[in-house]
Amino acid sequence: MRKPRQPLALAKSFILYAALFVFLIPFLLVLMNSFKKTQYFVENPIALPRSLDFSNYVNAFENMGFLQAFVNSTIITVIGVLLILVFSSMTGYLFVRFKWKVNTVLFFVMLASMTIPFQVIMIPLVMIYGNMHLLNMKASLLFMYMGFGIPFGVFTYHGFIKGIPFELEESAFMEGSSRLRTYFHVVLPLLKPVTVTLLVLDVLWIWNDYLLPSLVLLSPDLKTLPLSTYAFFSSYSVDYSPLMAGLVMTIIPVLVLYLFLQNQIIKGITEGALK
Repeated sequence: MRKPRQPLALAKSFILYAALFVFLIPFLLVLMNSFKKTQYFVENPIALPRSLDFSNYVNAFENMGFLQAFVNSTIITVIGVLLILVFSSMTGYLFVRFKWKVNTVLFFVMLASMTIPFQVIMIPLVMIYGNMHLLNMKASLLFMYMGFGIPFGVFTYHGFIKGIPFELEESAFMEGSSRLRTYFHVVLPLLKPVTVTLLVLDVLWIWNDYLLPSLVLLSPDLKTLPLSTYAFFSSYSVDYSPLMAGLVMTIIPVLVLYLFLQNQIIKGITEGALK
């Protein structure tokens, strides 16, 4: 009975590996071209590098101001993700456990805000913040990330918290636990699957974001890694090879984070799907 299934299993494996290769093609092209001279890149961008020349990485590290940009990206990503997760989970809990009419209205307002494209409001947003002299500040950027990230987080947590039995919290209340302590010690640990999922999505979003930081952070010493790669663009040309090296260096931190947390990420997403 197993033999007829072997060709089907082989076909599925082949399709999966083929899809993996297709998804890896952009990253492999960037990696290959990061070891070339710009001249060779322009001549044939899909050819293999003639040698492993790391001068592009040295050039990118110096011209991008990599260390300062890395620190800026790390601070903004870590603080932004933490704020989104904390406020999203607490707001979702409030909407589920407190049956106030205003909560229903606010929940649907948040859902409606998710349908508005950022490009529609980015110019008025920048004009308002500029008139209030609130641009060129990390705090302003973090506040905007909270505004754009919390609605989706609340929507995700809301559906997950509805599946948690309220009897667990009642037991804690009977033991004398406060509402806040019950949330952090009983409810929040049960939200680990959805929290891990949102953590991955928000880290990728904020770390790789170019448009919003480019509108808010104007000073060179505040630039994030995606903004610092623009150092290789001039008025009439682009230095492609150091740019590719800079992109690889920008990708590596998130890739390393995923390699360290892959078991927790897969487990969290799997438990969230089962939930």
